[in-house]
Amino acid sequence: MVIKFRIDHILLLSLVFIINTAFGQTDKLPKIDSFVRRANQLGVFNGNVLVADNDRIIYKTAIGYTDASRQVKLTDQYRFHIGSIAKEFNAVGIMMLAEQGKLTLDDKISKFLPDLPKWADKITVLNLLQYTSGLPDVKWRSVKSDAGNMDDLKKLERLDFEPGTSYAYNNNNVFLQRRIIEKVTGMTFNDFVRKKILAPCDMKTAMVDPDDNDQLVAKAFSDEGKQDPLTYPISGWTCVSLEDFFKWEQCIAHFKLINPASTQRILTPVGPNKQSGLGGGAMAGNKLLRHIHDGTSMHYQALAINAPANRVIILMTNNKQDNLYDLAAAINAILDGKPYQQPAKSILKVYEKQLDTLGGAGVLALYNKLKVSRPGDFAFGNESTLNEIGYFLLGKDRKGDAITVFEYNVQLFPGSGNVYDSLGEAYLKNGDKNKALINYKKSVQLDPGNTSGKDIIAELEKK
Repeated sequence: MVIKFRIDHILLLSLVFIINTAFGQTDKLPKIDSFVRRANQLGVFNGNVLVADNDRIIYKTAIGYTDASRQVKLTDQYRFHIGSIAKEFNAVGIMMLAEQGKLTLDDKISKFLPDLPKWADKITVLNLLQYTSGLPDVKWRSVKSDAGNMDDLKKLERLDFEPGTSYAYNNNNVFLQRRIIEKVTGMTFNDFVRKKILAPCDMKTAMVDPDDNDQLVAKAFSDEGKQDPLTYPISGWTCVSLEDFFKWEQCIAHFKLINPASTQRILTPVGPNKQSGLGGGAMAGNKLLRHIHDGTSMHYQALAINAPANRVIILMTNNKQDNLYDLAAAINAILDGKPYQQPAKSILKVYEKQLDTLGGAGVLALYNKLKVSRPGDFAFGNESTLNEIGYFLLGKDRKGDAITVFEYNVQLFPGSGNVYDSLGEAYLKNGDKNKALINYKKSVQLDPGNTSGKDIIAELEKK
């Protein structure tokens, strides 16, 4: 392996490592570097990036600023909060204890937390891992501490649904996983993570629940320059650097802490479009095929993709732009020698307030106006531009407007299985199962790898 460092004017912007390896990527790494820098120059990425192939880091960079002051530049030593990806540590911890025979996934949580109300007799450890417990979410506006959140749970009279009958992704499932780990081990959750997870994985710079006194921690901020607080109301959030994040991915992929069967259990969601303890992914026997997980917390955002197996892309930002999947897709395309979309600004992010006042037809009129007046600023050649707006409208419960946008996107990108999948989802949420089925079938026809679409088709055809 030949290791070579690029030293040029780029170093004035941020620290960059480009490693030319025997993987045949020598000509592609400068393209990745140029892509990342253009994203930063456009204001659509501030953060750190790592790309690895066959368990070796081939590209690593830090670009942008450490906080809202925009005075100190990031380096690859900075640690970031990673949002929901930090929930992997409690999920893996639970499976470690299960492998040691210290608990089973069928145990009722009342076994470990007897002070909870009677509903704890119904919830299993597996329900917590699968987000099927029926617990409501943490009361984020009022909760100030773990003790306060536990007090809220002790006062909870009834669950939102019977455990195992539905799905609700929320942090009380995570909170109770952490409390169970504490009861079983006699350690605080944070100490358990440090001693039983971070140390065995050689994650030397990762830390749990950093505060303002800690050095080399990136602080999240909005485009308007408002900085987020560093600490959270409930504890247990692991903060990582690029290399420690990569080491964590290797620990998962190579089953360093838990065996393949345990990994499969927390890698596979309870249903399509759902989250598992490890986010989502697939295995074939004892081999990890892919692992994908994203996390968001205020203006922190992170994404880790290990797919195909042994190719890892990690992106962490402290200035959320909701574009990490697009950036990762472009990096993957560059590595595969395929066409890719250049980074661009998000119409939704720039025009969110205006879009919130427009109906579906008005949204499309604005889109086409910008296509003429600002063709170089936004990704008009990318299906995700309108898809993002459609999901924004869907999140506002404006199903009809979302359908209008998704239908237009299908006209623009008729060869994409993804846009048909989105349209199918909108029709399904609008109660039109026939049109949902038609579009999901078209999506799967165009993208045979759309397993979640196949699952939804199977469910719709049962009824």
